[in-house]
Amino acid sequence: MSGVSPSTAVVVDTMVVSAVVDPDRTSIAAAEYRTLIGARPIVVSFITVAELRYGALKARWGELRRRALERDLSQLVVVQPDDELVRVCAELRARCEFDGHALGNKIHEADRWIAATALRLGIPLISDDGIYESVERLVVESRRPPPR
Repeated sequence: MSGVSPSTAVVVDTMVVSAVVDPDRTSIAAAEYRTLIGARPIVVSFITVAELRYGALKARWGELRRRALERDLSQLVVVQPDDELVRVCAELRARCEFDGHALGNKIHEADRWIAATALRLGIPLISDDGIYESVERLVVESRRPPPR
């Protein structure tokens, strides 16, 4: 993560990045996420980039809109998989499977990579997705109130 201090950065999940880079940046969600992120640098997992590009292709975005997405993505720090991240992700899946946590399920592969990225870097994850609740050592910041 060259140029980013892990103590000040945050990992954001795909839903958050979607809101922040959406052409309609005036949405309530986008404003709330920007407030939550503050001045901290945004870090994303490689899988988030893949999900965003897939979403744009699936929605049949035109070239101009896809270029705008690429411009926005170029402003983010993208964490690529390395041996340590792969190890953290494998351990996370095994731990979640043993604990009966849904994040261990195959359907949550992308979510697991995102969580593993935050765990690997030791920085918070910003997400409103409940799948990240109760994951050992994962610090999640959300617009939603914490569960009781």
